[in-house]
Amino acid sequence: MSDASDPKADEAGIAHPRRRDRKAYEEIARTLLDRPLPPEYRAEWARHFAGEKPIETGVEEERAAAVIFRIGEEWLALSTAVFKEVAEPRRVHTLPHRRNGIVRGIANVRGELLVCISFATLLGIDKNAATERGDRSLHFERMVVIGRANGRIAFSVHEVHGIHRYESGALTPVPGTVGQAGSSFTSAMLAWEGRRVGLLDDARLLDAIDRNIA
Repeated sequence: MSDASDPKADEAGIAHPRRRDRKAYEEIARTLLDRPLPPEYRAEWARHFAGEKPIETGVEEERAAAVIFRIGEEWLALSTAVFKEVAEPRRVHTLPHRRNGIVRGIANVRGELLVCISFATLLGIDKNAATERGDRSLHFERMVVIGRANGRIAFSVHEVHGIHRYESGALTPVPGTVGQAGSSFTSAMLAWEGRRVGLLDDARLLDAIDRNIA
């Protein structure tokens, strides 16, 4: 639902995405009613991210960790280095006069207002595609927060599997003949539970997001 007609939103600056004053965003966030993330769920992910670190020794092959998630029927992976949080779905407040297909609006994630983007649009994924036949897992939509030191953004996914550890030597090149969604952002293929998951290039991806929300 859009908040385009909400005068408080306009006065607070939501209608101006170029204004990235953190204090102003915090003031706006305090005026929004938003259900908090259950403590046990947040603690579980905090333990995950705190514990998953690359192994750096001169003997064993270096291991890396990525979070695997699904949008539509596409399974993707992104380094834990840029993953900040997995939250419950949030209401997205649309931005008046902003018709960029990538930017959905503003979402309040635990008191912080974040630009919410359409990952499906950015990667060219059909987010409305039917789920895979025979998949017995339970699907829960989540809002994912990623970013780096200069800022964070949010986007919705249909399912988050969790953290997957792998050896760098287990990665395979992206086939040139495969018309996979988001192939321009995919750095390698990762084998996981009988699937070939596209491992996204986090630097290239975040640079593209920055260009689209500027």
